[in-house]
Amino acid sequence: MEKNKRDIGWGSALEVFSEVSTWIAIPVVLALIGGKALDNHFGTSPILLLVFAGFGFLISSYGIVKAVKKYSAKIKKDIDKDISENKDQ
Repeated sequence: MEKNKRDIGWGSALEVFSEVSTWIAIPVVLALIGGKALDNHFGTSPILLLVFAGFGFLISSYGIVKAVKKYSAKIKKDIDKDISENKDQ
């Protein structure tokens, strides 16, 4: 049985999922931990927690957009390659 050329498989999907999940979790968790620790240290609860959470959200948003653009370009390149191969046949 011939494998479909456009089948990107579980490996690519897992790669996209893991990168986007990392961009969601890591900056937000680190920002919340850091904000809470600094609030406890300076007695400014919850101001620094909220400020750091906002920065964590912005960093996560940037990373997600960057990852989606990267994988969109990769998928577009693969589709264009498939189209050009089909024209040659």
